[in-house]
Amino acid sequence: MRSDEVKKGFNRAPHRSLLRATGLKDEDFKKPFIGVANSFIELIPGHFFLDKVSAIIKEEIKANGCVPFEFNTIGVDDGIAMGHDGMLFSLPSRELIASSIETVMHAHKLDAMIAIPNCDKIVPGMIMGALRVNVPTIFVSGGPMQKGHTKDGTPIDLATAFEAVGKHEAGEMSDEELHDIECNACPSGGSCSGMFTANSMNTLMEAMGIALPGNGTILALTPEREVLYRQAARRICEIAKDNQAREKYKLRNILNENAVRNAFAVDMAMGGSSNTVLHMLAIAREAEVNFNLEDINKISKRVSHIAKISPSLSTVHMEDINKAGGVNAVMKEMSKRGDDILLDNLTISGETLLEKIKDSYIKDTNIIHTIDNPYSDVGGLAILYGNLAEQGAVIKTAGITGARALTGRAICFDGQAEAIAGIVSGKVTHGDVVVIRYEGPKGGPGMQEMLAPTSLIMGMGMGDTVALITDGRFSGATRGASIGHVSPEAAEGGMIGLLEDGDIISIDVDAYILSVDLSDEEIARRRANFTPLKKPLTSKWLGQYRSLVTNASSGAVLKTDL
Repeated sequence: MRSDEVKKGFNRAPHRSLLRATGLKDEDFKKPFIGVANSFIELIPGHFFLDKVSAIIKEEIKANGCVPFEFNTIGVDDGIAMGHDGMLFSLPSRELIASSIETVMHAHKLDAMIAIPNCDKIVPGMIMGALRVNVPTIFVSGGPMQKGHTKDGTPIDLATAFEAVGKHEAGEMSDEELHDIECNACPSGGSCSGMFTANSMNTLMEAMGIALPGNGTILALTPEREVLYRQAARRICEIAKDNQAREKYKLRNILNENAVRNAFAVDMAMGGSSNTVLHMLAIAREAEVNFNLEDINKISKRVSHIAKISPSLSTVHMEDINKAGGVNAVMKEMSKRGDDILLDNLTISGETLLEKIKDSYIKDTNIIHTIDNPYSDVGGLAILYGNLAEQGAVIKTAGITGARALTGRAICFDGQAEAIAGIVSGKVTHGDVVVIRYEGPKGGPGMQEMLAPTSLIMGMGMGDTVALITDGRFSGATRGASIGHVSPEAAEGGMIGLLEDGDIISIDVDAYILSVDLSDEEIARRRANFTPLKKPLTSKWLGQYRSLVTNASSGAVLKTDL
């Protein structure tokens, strides 16, 4: 066993002595050591109960002949960090989480791992760290939140609360109505109830084969979820106690190129968050697989969008998808196209992906559509290119509420705070294209989410006619014509930094185009006089991050000398 390096032989007597101080006995040194990577933190609705989850998992690990060692990662709640400089720390936290997993697992030579994430950057951070360690790993998330309801029974969620601020700002909602939404949008523990970033990543883990069925859809804090926790704990012990299985189920044997492509295919079918592009590119690089940004449109053209979930369809939430058959039902329906949309691949359960879904079916075709009746013949995400995004930009096509092609005049803002003030003051009107720059990985630094300005646009009644482009990114709760991850970003001299108010911007989602109507001569003139804005920093960590981070087209991973 890998852990023999710290527990076997006379020369490891000091090591065993330290481990005995934690409660280990003679018989424990013959058992596999299982890392239980927990993201418990009391600030995050999806995480405040994960200490109880880990207690269940550790109990089951002990009962199945292994020794659990729990350790924790940090976490940032994007909703709470939203709209102020705390959001600058959100995406960088992914790198800290990955490095913390790598550090603890390598330093102590643990044999296998069960990871307990739930929200936003925590899921991809744990996956990235686990790929570096490459031991058998099962991911079992805390589970999604129930959807909320207003007093009149209307289904609501966090996106409703953000958009309500815009309606209140426009005078279309009373204080009492806003308070009703505030009190009921997030009714329980769990990752926010729609297909936002957390639940997008939690469902994609099923597609990648690194989590058991139901991981993305079974509600948090339910008996059904506890069953899933115990299944995951038993399975990791089965693997860890078997020499051949420990080798067979190393994470990179499962999370390979096929798994990455399967994740993107399911992402397209379910209309996941645009952040999944950022995170899956980073995961692909950690897995050392051949996948690039331009591959995404190739997958999108072959995948029908068959599950529309909040924020794209405000009445449908993760609990509805679970009742309709879950992610396995989505994948089974996708497989009927018969053109290798889903690639057969080993999963952590021991079955191949196609074996795992063979008996699944859609239980409610109003919630999960058939491939003969899709919401769209193409997937729910697209990558746009043009002179405004030479290295690509991302749009969640599933969330578009107006036209898929439009032209408008640019209204430029150097940062999110400036944009919010401009939108509220009436600087933006129907037909405009809002440009928010210097919010990319380097420019922010940290690549803030733009949920506040997009929610204001929607709440103020301009969602069908106003587009927004940014070198920052969006919350999974964002909807509308919102284009993010524009690369190169303004801070590295990208075209988005050269834009001026009144420039004519063209967007054509179906043609995958994002461009500005400027001659090569005019672009050259502006570039000759251009010096990117460099925001002052008071954070040493963000300063380190800015000096090492790559742009969004590379997944905003940190540079290394490897």
